[in-house]
Amino acid sequence: MTDVYKTIEAPSEGLYKDKGSKFLSFALPVRSVDEVKERLQDFRKAYYDARHVCYAYMLGAGRAEWRANDDGEPSGTAGRPILGQINSRELTDVLVVVVRYFGGILLGTGGLVAAYKAAAADALDRAPVAERTVERTVSVRFEYPLMNEVMRVVKDTGAQVLSQSYDQDCRLVLSIRLHDAPALLGRLQKLPLTVE
Repeated sequence: MTDVYKTIEAPSEGLYKDKGSKFLSFALPVRSVDEVKERLQDFRKAYYDARHVCYAYMLGAGRAEWRANDDGEPSGTAGRPILGQINSRELTDVLVVVVRYFGGILLGTGGLVAAYKAAAADALDRAPVAERTVERTVSVRFEYPLMNEVMRVVKDTGAQVLSQSYDQDCRLVLSIRLHDAPALLGRLQKLPLTVE
């Protein structure tokens, strides 16, 4: 598995219209299923008068956690096309919601698929995309005389200090790119300290 993934940095909105129906689309950065549920609740409250609030999301650097929901539209005509747009851009940690206001004319399954796909694409095309790395957190405990050696290892490997405390012994919580973690751990384990 690679330790690099793509996500969106900020929310964005899109719009698609067909035969009187309006499809309002929203792309949002999210980090958890709980956050997805909160955002969906907000959309259902804000657009209580809409016929359908369809969505898809993808979570995690490995892109293993996902869901697509048609919210009453014919099976596979809304959630899957939205998810397809997320997948085609290889994004994760993203929720795309498409709110449909029915215009009185049926679009048919092909028309619905095209509409949800176009609405999702419009929102995602407007979203700023960022590349992120998977980080690993490492805690180390050591006696104060080792401080210079430990800090040299931290600097050489590019690790970031998330927190530090100096009581009877020193404790550092470090963050490092997953790819670089073995080098950091290898060097730290040569020192008389405790890696947690």
